[in-house]
Amino acid sequence: MSQRAAVLGHPISHSKSPALHRAAYAKLGVDMAYSAIDVTVPSLPAFMASVREEAGWRGLSVTMPLKSAMVAEVDEVRGVAGILGVVNTVAFETDGATVRRIGYNTDVAGIVNAVRYAGVAPAPSAVVLGGGGTAAAAIAALKELGAPSADVFVRNVSRASEARAASAGVDLPIRVLPLSAAPPVMAAADIVISTLPPLGADTLAEELATLREPTPGILLDVAYDPWPSRIASVWQRGGGTVVPGIEMLLYQAVEQVRLFTDLGGDVATEVIDVMCDAVGVPRRVF
Repeated sequence: MSQRAAVLGHPISHSKSPALHRAAYAKLGVDMAYSAIDVTVPSLPAFMASVREEAGWRGLSVTMPLKSAMVAEVDEVRGVAGILGVVNTVAFETDGATVRRIGYNTDVAGIVNAVRYAGVAPAPSAVVLGGGGTAAAAIAALKELGAPSADVFVRNVSRASEARAASAGVDLPIRVLPLSAAPPVMAAADIVISTLPPLGADTLAEELATLREPTPGILLDVAYDPWPSRIASVWQRGGGTVVPGIEMLLYQAVEQVRLFTDLGGDVATEVIDVMCDAVGVPRRVF
């Protein structure tokens, strides 16, 4: 019987996860079907109940807007996912006749690895755009990258509970500020991580351009379609380094492949090259 995995989210038709995972499993010789399934937050409990009754499931990749809601749908949450309260990966573990759904967060590793090659300064000043589940992962990643604190810019400062919880969980102090105040702080930052949805940073990009300030730092724009994003283009014109969001997606997917196949650390050396080729990402060597 073929094993199964999928990426869940809404909308989901744009996802590059199927290309990444299919390339990895083909290289590994693993019989794993991987699909994209449109699932909303209200429909998630019913979907997860149906999955429990179906044989062959090995894993689920979880994207917006399901990352926080998925916490309640798994049997156990492990690692940084428990600290953040954000799950982007579900691995199915079998113990005899029992199958348990284990929640993880691989976004943190994805962000760290995507940014690290760009040459992160010691104790970098940091900005996060957005306050949801991916922003929580960004805060944890910035802690690992050595940032002493971060400024988190959101549309509504009263609705940044996930970012505040992440700050407390990983012990990284943050300031939560209105998104409209972001451009001058962004321009001066060593690292900016935008977790806004596609086109969500366009207004900020225009405001940043009118400042006519250099942007010498690193920008990771998690949104990768359309690409280049407007904010990435403005940032690059200002002299900064742009890390495409597709690289974050790739490196978090490598961690998912490890979990879905039980092949451990050996997976990375075998599959990163073909995964890069599948989505047109240059191979980075740290």
